[in-house]
Amino acid sequence: MKLIKVDPENPEKEKMALIRDTLGGGGTVVYPTDTVYGLGASIFQEEAVLKVYHMKGRSLNKPVSICLSTIEDIKEITYLDQFEEEIIQKILPGPYTLILNKRDKVPSLITAGMNKIGVRMPDNAICRKISREFPITTTSANISGHPSPKSAPEAQRELGDQPDIIIDSGPCSGGISSTVVDLTVTPPQIRREGAGMEKLLQVLEG
Repeated sequence: MKLIKVDPENPEKEKMALIRDTLGGGGTVVYPTDTVYGLGASIFQEEAVLKVYHMKGRSLNKPVSICLSTIEDIKEITYLDQFEEEIIQKILPGPYTLILNKRDKVPSLITAGMNKIGVRMPDNAICRKISREFPITTTSANISGHPSPKSAPEAQRELGDQPDIIIDSGPCSGGISSTVVDLTVTPPQIRREGAGMEKLLQVLEG
């Protein structure tokens, strides 16, 4: 396990390259978001995704969400209608997990065989840079059922030396889990209340 300190405002290019190479090679990385610290693996590396489930003690029957860099990336792996895209344009990047209909290129392991996928595009430069080349898992870096870690030391206490890299960029600015909203139903349904609720409600009611 490598502990890498990264500037949250100006992530160092060489460190970002190392982290992306690790993910692309089937490694796992603990990284900051705008809510809590997440545990990442390339969604196209099956063994790495299985490691994520194993580290967390998470059932394979439970899907994990993914982190993406841009709205264009979201369009690449989900089917968006005009209404969904308008909502996304107003709230992302931000502390939300959006339930959308997935394209076939998304491995069924990530979605537990379902046709929907949870998508995040956090307001955090580090995680958006490391997910630039391919989607990565974004599930909290903790053992299932334990509190979500707000800092790298908390994540390390939970997962030990199992991740290949732990990024330390200080405490997450939010510290509260993302709000989950299902955009595949009409009207959209909030599945979990979390960070950013006030803004989301304004957008949905507007």
